[in-house]
Amino acid sequence: MWTNELDSKILYVHTHGEDDPSRCATPFFLAASAAAMDCEVMIYFTMYGATLLQRHVVEKIGPKGDQGQPLCNFIDQATSLGVRLLVCQPSLDLNELRLEDLIDGVEMIGGAAFNDLAINADAVISF
Repeated sequence: MWTNELDSKILYVHTHGEDDPSRCATPFFLAASAAAMDCEVMIYFTMYGATLLQRHVVEKIGPKGDQGQPLCNFIDQATSLGVRLLVCQPSLDLNELRLEDLIDGVEMIGGAAFNDLAINADAVISF
Protein backbone atom coordinates (compact mmCIF):
# COMPACT_ATOMS: atom_id res chain seq x y z
CA MET A 1 0.00 0.00 0.00
CA TRP A 2 1.19 3.51 -0.82
CA THR A 3 2.44 5.43 2.19
CA ASN A 4 2.65 9.19 2.42
CA GLU A 5 5.78 11.17 3.01
CA LEU A 6 5.28 13.74 5.72
CA ASP A 7 4.88 17.29 4.54
CA SER A 8 3.05 16.44 1.31
CA LYS A 9 0.81 19.30 0.23
CA ILE A 10 -2.55 18.79 -1.46
CA LEU A 11 -4.71 21.60 -2.80
CA TYR A 12 -8.33 20.83 -3.66
CA VAL A 13 -10.17 23.31 -5.87
CA HIS A 14 -13.94 23.39 -5.43
CA THR A 15 -15.99 25.14 -8.13
CA HIS A 16 -19.51 23.74 -7.58
CA GLY A 17 -21.91 25.46 -5.25
CA GLU A 18 -25.11 25.05 -3.33
CA ASP A 19 -27.07 24.44 -6.54
CA ASP A 20 -25.21 21.14 -7.02
CA PRO A 21 -25.39 19.47 -3.59
CA SER A 22 -24.35 16.03 -4.84
CA ARG A 23 -20.84 17.46 -5.42
CA CYS A 24 -20.51 19.29 -2.11
CA ALA A 25 -19.09 16.71 0.31
CA THR A 26 -16.42 14.82 -1.66
CA PRO A 27 -13.65 17.44 -1.41
CA PHE A 28 -14.15 17.69 2.36
CA PHE A 29 -14.12 13.90 2.73
CA LEU A 30 -10.95 13.51 0.65
CA ALA A 31 -9.28 16.46 2.35
CA ALA A 32 -10.01 14.98 5.78
CA SER A 33 -8.54 11.66 4.64
CA ALA A 34 -5.39 13.37 3.37
CA ALA A 35 -5.03 15.38 6.59
CA ALA A 36 -5.33 12.15 8.58
CA MET A 37 -2.40 10.88 6.49
CA ASP A 38 -0.31 13.82 7.76
CA CYS A 39 -0.61 15.89 4.58
CA GLU A 40 -0.91 19.66 4.60
CA VAL A 41 -4.33 20.21 3.00
CA MET A 42 -6.26 23.20 1.74
CA ILE A 43 -9.55 23.54 -0.12
CA TYR A 44 -9.84 26.59 -2.38
CA PHE A 45 -13.39 27.68 -3.19
CA THR A 46 -13.77 29.54 -6.44
CA MET A 47 -16.57 30.34 -8.88
CA TYR A 48 -19.77 28.99 -7.29
CA GLY A 49 -17.93 26.94 -4.67
CA ALA A 50 -17.92 29.97 -2.39
CA THR A 51 -21.70 29.59 -1.94
CA LEU A 52 -21.14 26.33 -0.03
CA LEU A 53 -19.46 28.20 2.80
CA GLN A 54 -22.44 30.39 3.68
CA ARG A 55 -23.54 30.13 7.30
CA HIS A 56 -27.17 29.41 6.37
CA VAL A 57 -26.25 26.75 3.78
CA VAL A 58 -23.90 24.33 5.58
CA GLU A 59 -26.59 22.88 7.83
CA LYS A 60 -29.29 22.67 5.15
CA ILE A 61 -27.63 20.76 2.33
CA GLY A 62 -25.51 17.68 1.94
CA PRO A 63 -24.53 15.22 -0.77
CA LYS A 64 -28.11 13.91 -0.81
CA GLY A 65 -29.73 17.35 -0.83
CA ASP A 66 -31.69 17.91 2.36
CA GLN A 67 -31.47 14.23 3.39
CA GLY A 68 -28.55 12.50 5.11
CA GLN A 69 -25.61 14.18 6.79
CA PRO A 70 -25.45 17.94 6.39
CA LEU A 71 -22.40 19.58 4.85
CA CYS A 72 -21.38 21.04 8.24
CA ASN A 73 -20.49 17.51 9.43
CA PHE A 74 -18.03 17.05 6.56
CA ILE A 75 -16.62 20.55 7.11
CA ASP A 76 -16.18 19.99 10.86
CA GLN A 77 -14.42 16.67 10.26
CA ALA A 78 -12.00 18.23 7.76
CA THR A 79 -11.21 21.37 9.74
CA SER A 80 -10.76 19.42 12.99
CA LEU A 81 -7.95 17.55 11.20
CA GLY A 82 -6.30 20.82 10.15
CA VAL A 83 -7.72 21.36 6.66
CA ARG A 84 -7.65 25.06 5.77
CA LEU A 85 -10.56 26.60 3.87
CA LEU A 86 -9.66 29.34 1.40
CA VAL A 87 -12.04 31.43 -0.68
CA CYS A 88 -11.39 33.38 -3.86
CA GLN A 89 -12.04 37.08 -3.35
CA PRO A 90 -13.54 37.66 -6.85
CA SER A 91 -15.83 34.66 -6.28
CA LEU A 92 -17.32 36.43 -3.29
CA ASP A 93 -18.15 39.35 -5.59
CA LEU A 94 -19.53 36.98 -8.25
CA ASN A 95 -21.95 35.50 -5.72
CA GLU A 96 -22.71 38.79 -3.95
CA LEU A 97 -21.16 37.50 -0.74
CA ARG A 98 -18.96 39.01 1.93
CA LEU A 99 -16.44 37.17 4.09
CA GLU A 100 -18.77 37.86 7.04
CA ASP A 101 -21.49 35.76 5.33
CA LEU A 102 -19.29 32.67 5.51
CA ILE A 103 -18.62 30.17 8.29
CA ASP A 104 -15.86 30.93 10.77
CA GLY A 105 -12.30 30.10 9.84
CA VAL A 106 -12.48 30.76 6.10
CA GLU A 107 -9.49 32.70 4.74
CA MET A 108 -9.81 34.97 1.71
CA ILE A 109 -6.98 34.93 -0.84
CA GLY A 110 -6.39 36.39 -4.29
CA GLY A 111 -5.15 34.95 -7.54
CA ALA A 112 -1.45 35.38 -6.88
CA ALA A 113 -1.71 33.57 -3.54
CA PHE A 114 -3.67 30.74 -5.17
CA ASN A 115 -1.08 30.40 -7.93
CA ASP A 116 1.70 30.23 -5.34
CA LEU A 117 -0.15 27.49 -3.46
CA ALA A 118 -0.74 25.53 -6.69
CA ILE A 119 2.90 25.83 -7.78
CA ASN A 120 4.11 24.56 -4.41
CA ALA A 121 1.54 21.77 -3.98
CA ASP A 122 2.42 18.14 -4.57
CA ALA A 123 -1.07 17.64 -6.01
CA VAL A 124 -3.87 19.92 -7.19
CA ILE A 125 -7.26 18.24 -7.52
CA SER A 126 -10.30 19.99 -8.94
CA PHE A 127 -14.02 19.42 -8.32
